Order: sequence, then structure tokens, then C-alpha cells
Amino acid sequence: MRALFETWGFNLKEGVGIAVESIRANKVRAGLTILGIAVGVFVVVVISASIHGINNSVAQQLESAGPKTFFLSRFPITFEACDGTDATCKWRHNPPLTMADQRALNALPGVRAVGARLDMSVPVKYADRELSAPAISALTSNWIIINGGGDLYPGRSWTDAEANAGDRVIVIDSIMARRLFDGSDPIDKLVDVRGEQFRVIGVYHSAASFLSGDDPHGYIPIQTAFRVLNAGRRQIGISVVPRDSVSRDEVIDEVTALMRQRHGLRPATDNDFAIITQDKLFDTYNKVFGMFFLVMLVLSAIGLIVGGVGVVAIMMISVTERTREIGVRKALGATRATILWQFLVEAVTLTGIGATIGLVVGVLLSMLVHAVTPIPASVPAWAVAAALGSSAFTGILFGLLPAARASRLDPVEALRYE
Repeated sequence: MRALFETWGFNLKEGVGIAVESIRANKVRAGLTILGIAVGVFVVVVISASIHGINNSVAQQLESAGPKTFFLSRFPITFEACDGTDATCKWRHNPPLTMADQRALNALPGVRAVGARLDMSVPVKYADRELSAPAISALTSNWIIINGGGDLYPGRSWTDAEANAGDRVIVIDSIMARRLFDGSDPIDKLVDVRGEQFRVIGVYHSAASFLSGDDPHGYIPIQTAFRVLNAGRRQIGISVVPRDSVSRDEVIDEVTALMRQRHGLRPATDNDFAIITQDKLFDTYNKVFGMFFLVMLVLSAIGLIVGGVGVVAIMMISVTERTREIGVRKALGATRATILWQFLVEAVTLTGIGATIGLVVGVLLSMLVHAVTPIPASVPAWAVAAALGSSAFTGILFGLLPAARASRLDPVEALRYE
């Protein structure tokens, strides 16, 4: 047994050495083969790193609002085709949610907080600096509890009295503060929001994420949005935070029962509103990015196939050029398994070099993407294993044909080959 391992170990070392010499002797041919493998592995690593980082960021963003928080929406999240008829778009007749709904839900015993939200994009100016269409969220006074994460400093949020009076106050995030005020103190400064003067009362620092990116964001009382900015009321969304002592499903049942009662729905009638949980949001996200990930993996597989064809070509040429050498080895007692092993080692070495190059470049590019873009790319361990494993599999799969041909050569005919 020891002699067998020593023999296979020697053949492994010899096969790697011969593969390296073959690359040196045929630089262009080997280089194209290595390039095909490297591109395939590179794509796998970069896409895996991006998807892994985005997944973590999205999960953290959803969890920041609290694991039990759920959302009430006028329309469901659906990918069903809608041709404008009631048969395919039943939800288009759903009534809008209202502030009265928010107040009624807030009185339920199982809820800790219920907040209303209305999102818009309007121009914001300060002095000679203007943001053409930053995101502005109109919210109820308990929005800090609803958001769950982030810090508010310097300054404060608005009070219930300011919200009820429709005061023109605004909290801006750190990105908007940087772009409008460039390091100066924004507190109590007046900014122009679609032609109306709003007083800055606080700066909100949220955790950076792929979803938010580097976009500026402002927060105003929802009553102010209605009265001052004439915001429409038909797209209000409601967030519900259950109490710690109550399960999410219990609160969902309470909310469903109350909303059906408020909308006067009969027992056999479907809900005319949608309840969206965080796991449903994540499932929807996975459907969208899962398809994108699949397409990119197919593209990377094409790169590996191109590299595999190159492996077949270079190994077939190598077998032809070394026919006499194979004949000599067989005449001296080398078995078919020994010859097969040697050429498979050469093929795997060739693809392994390409995989290593693709892996290193992919990791470096992933680090660059993480540093200069909102995408928190990070290379997971399984991506490294998949890259190296796929290259080894490609080498074995595409190197098997030339290796089998070499192992089947007749030693007498091989020795006569010129």
C-alpha cells in the first residue's frame, strides 16, 4: 500500500511538472485555455460575493425594524400578469388605507406601535445647493420606534403637537446633511422643500445598506405632507410593531379581523388589503435576485466550457507530441491507470492555474466593489470552494478523453511513431 501511494504521489508531482513545462512550451495555446477557466471562475466569485453581501445587507435592513414587524399595504406583492381585468387584477379595486385605519390599529391590545408612511420624491434646496429628487418620507411621530435602527443626533424628532399642527419641520439624514451643508451645523437652518420653507430639527444616521445606497433622505410629519405639500392620501402604508409578549401571528389575526370589520367584508369575501411580513419580502427579493444569479452562473459556466474545450485541444496535442514517450513508459511497465492518472493531473493543473488566477482577481475586484460602491460584496467560503471545485471538475471532465486516448495507446505502435 505504501509503495502504491508513493507511486501515485510521484506521478502527481511529475504530472504537475510536465503540465508547467507544457504551458511554457505552448504559451499562447495554454494562455487561451487558462483565460477561459479564469474568466469563468472570476464571474462565479464576483457574482457570489455581490449576492452574498447584498443578501446579508437586505436581511440586516429588514431585521433592523424588528423581527416581528409587519406591514399593511393597499396592494399585495405579486408577479402575476395583470391585463386590467378583475379576473387577473382583483386587488386594483382595493380601497386606500387611511390615517383613521392607523389610529384604530394603534388601539389594539397586541400592538406596541402602528405607524403610517407616505413616500415621495421632491426637490430640496439650501442656498445655492439643490437636490433634484431626494426621497422624502412623510411619517407619524413614532417613526423612530418603527424604523428600529439608526441614531438621531444632533437634534431631535418632531413632537405629536408639531405633527398635529402640521408644522414645517424636517429631519434629514447624514447624506443630505453632507450634500446640503458640507459639514456646517444644519440644525435650525431653513431648507426649501418643493417651494416651502422647512426648519431642520435633527440629523438621522441610519445603517448603510445596499437598499439605501448613498441617496439623501428626509423625514417630515405626515400631516405636514398633506397640508403643506398637498401629498396624495391614496398610497399610505402602515407598519405594525407587535408587543414583545405577543406573537406576530396573533397580532396579524387581530389586525386582519379589525381591517375586515372596518371595510365591511363578509366572511366569504377575500381581504381587500395585503399583510406583508418580512419573510415574504425576503422571498420576493430572492425571486428577483435568484433569477439574476442564475443567469450569471450560466454565463460563468460558458466560460468554463470554453476553457474546457481548450483543455481538450491542448491535451490532445500533448498526447500526440508525446506518443513515443508514452510508448517508452508502457514498455518499461507503466500501466494504463498510471498513464491516465498522469494526463488527468496535467489537465487539472492547467485548469487549477486558471482557477487560481480567476479567484485572486475576483477577490480583489470584490474588495474594490465593497470599497467604492453601496454593494457590500464579500466572498463566502463556499464560493471559493465552488470555484476551485468547478475548475477541478472541468479539468477531469475535459481531460478524460485525451487521457483515455493516451492510456489506450499500443506500446509497439507508440514506439514506432515519428
